[in-house]
Amino acid sequence: MKELFRRYVLHNFGLKVLSLLLATGLWMAISPENQPAEMALRVPIEFHQVPDNIEISSANIPEAQVRVRGPERLIRQLRSTDVHAEIGLADVKPGERTFDLTSGQIHPPRDVSVVQVLPGQLHLDFDTRLSREVEVHARVTGNFVAGEQIAQLLVDPAKITITGPRRHVELVDSATTDPVDASGTMTRAVFVTNVYVSDPLVQVVQPTPIHVTVIMGKSPGTPSAP
Repeated sequence: MKELFRRYVLHNFGLKVLSLLLATGLWMAISPENQPAEMALRVPIEFHQVPDNIEISSANIPEAQVRVRGPERLIRQLRSTDVHAEIGLADVKPGERTFDLTSGQIHPPRDVSVVQVLPGQLHLDFDTRLSREVEVHARVTGNFVAGEQIAQLLVDPAKITITGPRRHVELVDSATTDPVDASGTMTRAVFVTNVYVSDPLVQVVQPTPIHVTVIMGKSPGTPSAP
């Protein structure tokens, strides 16, 4: 038995191990899962090192379309969240600025390479940040009893603070509440709603519920009750 073991197992053992390793490596090389494959992903662009007093004032920021290449087993499992497109803004100032978007700004997983990045450049507008208070205007609708109308609207809080790129904030005259349906109100009613600013680049600082008090009164020309 020992003789058979030495003859068929230990004889040229090193060559047999080498042959096994070569066969395994060849199988791995030609395995479909290790063949190169490509995929295009839409990746959000991340902005790092943004100065405290600077705002991006561009209304539309495109995503990066990144074409990557790697083993099929990795590409098949790849998600857009696995690839990061980064641009540093440490030295930006108010005004327009063009950035090159190359493979150097793209960070894919290990063993995956970047083949192409679109767009190749990104043009952005920057402005200083401005915060200020604006009045809150209530938007009230409804059907009321004949001879009755809204006599007064009270808004609490009457003002809110907004912030954003200076040029955009300066153009905001007021904030508006969501529509309040006061149908059927006879004398007085209080409604709780939210407030918004139409410019998407302007934000409300510390959003809070808005209380709208609707006070009814007689329409002009309505005869008084006897």
